[in-house]
Amino acid sequence: MELIEKKNEIMAFKAKIDESLANAIRRYVLQIPILAVDEVEIIKNDSPLYDETIAHRIGLIPLKMEKEIGEKTDVKLKLSSTNEGLVYSGEMKGNVDVVYDKLPITSLNKGQELELVATAKLGKGTEHAKFSPGLMFYRNVSEIKLDKHLVEKIKKVFPDLEIKERGDKAVIIDNKRKEVTDVCEGISEKAGKPAEVSPTDELVITIESFGQIDSKDIFKRAIDALKKDLAEFAKKATK
Repeated sequence: MELIEKKNEIMAFKAKIDESLANAIRRYVLQIPILAVDEVEIIKNDSPLYDETIAHRIGLIPLKMEKEIGEKTDVKLKLSSTNEGLVYSGEMKGNVDVVYDKLPITSLNKGQELELVATAKLGKGTEHAKFSPGLMFYRNVSEIKLDKHLVEKIKKVFPDLEIKERGDKAVIIDNKRKEVTDVCEGISEKAGKPAEVSPTDELVITIESFGQIDSKDIFKRAIDALKKDLAEFAKKATK
């Protein structure tokens, strides 16, 4: 494996692994236990939104998982606001913190009030999207062979490309987080000199976290969950 990029909530790396294995790991991202609000008790709601709408919006607010949280851990957050204007996620206070404190929940006019208590629990993305830790997606590293006179045009869009020359052709290696194949093909088509695209057996894998856990942890925990299920399957198969 070779790390391509790691910043904020995104990690991208190259790896020579079978696509079926990469797809299995991708699917097991939804098997990672994640904390999210599951019940909301609305005490007072003068806002223009229905109770159910507010509860739904709060359920989708990502919660930090820095502390050790078990299935029986009591996790509650309270919100009490009388401020005129938007009510933000950061106004929710409890024994866990929200990931993003500027997510709007609803709005209040002067003299209006919103008061509620939210209860969070661990769950999996297969149960509901609010328990999803993030996204994982992948594509093949590709070699794009095109007329070398088009390289300067392409470099204006992507100045950091890896480019090799082969006779009157240039070979661009599409191996970064951002895919460049479509742009290169478009420039080549417009010039009347179609490009040749050859996928390799190496993958560019990108993981984007919603903020509850780090993108690197998403990959590791998805692999651990897959290993656990495979071990249980192998155990049953030998009986």
